[in-house]
Amino acid sequence: MTVERSRIGVEEVVLVNERDEALGTMEKLEAHRQGVLHRAFSIFLFDESGQLLLQQRAAGKYHSALLWTNTCCSHPRPDEPVASAANRRLQEEMGLSVELDHRFTFIYKARVAEYLWEHELDHVLFGTLKGTPTPDPTEVEAWKLIPLDELESDFERHPERYTAWLKHCWPKVMHALRQERA
Repeated sequence: MTVERSRIGVEEVVLVNERDEALGTMEKLEAHRQGVLHRAFSIFLFDESGQLLLQQRAAGKYHSALLWTNTCCSHPRPDEPVASAANRRLQEEMGLSVELDHRFTFIYKARVAEYLWEHELDHVLFGTLKGTPTPDPTEVEAWKLIPLDELESDFERHPERYTAWLKHCWPKVMHALRQERA
C-alpha cells in the first residue's frame, strides 16, 4: 500500500497466521504476488458530524491507483507495533495526528491487479478528525469528507470507484458504528 523500508532498498511486510502471530517477513511486492497473509491496518477518521474522511490513492500507486479508500491504510514494519505504525503513516500520508482506537481485526483476500493479491489480517482503527488534512501528493491524489449514507449509496451505484479492502471492510465498520451508537 505504501513505501516503507525496513532494510535499505527492501520494503517488507510481516507474514502472520490467522491468530496474528508473526511468521517472518517478505518483500512487500512478492507477498502481494503470492497472496501471502500479512499484517496491515486501516484507519477511519470521522469528523464531528460523523462524515468519513476518504482519500483517493495517488496516480503513481502500483495498484488501485486513483481509487477511493479509507482515510489511511498500510503495513507495520517488522517489529513495529500496529498502533505506532498507524500513527506514523497517518502523519506521513495525510499530515494528521489524532488519537486512534483499535476496533477490530479481520482477514480478507482480494485480487487488486492481474497478478497481485491483498491477503491481509487487517487491524481497523477509528479516530476523530481534528484539523485539515495536508496529504503527501505521492500517496494521495485527493481527499473528501462524505456522509455515510452517501458513501453507502455510491458503493451500490459505482463499486468500481473503491478499493477492494474498503469494500470488504465497510460492512464491519458499519456494524462497529451501530454497536457504538446502541
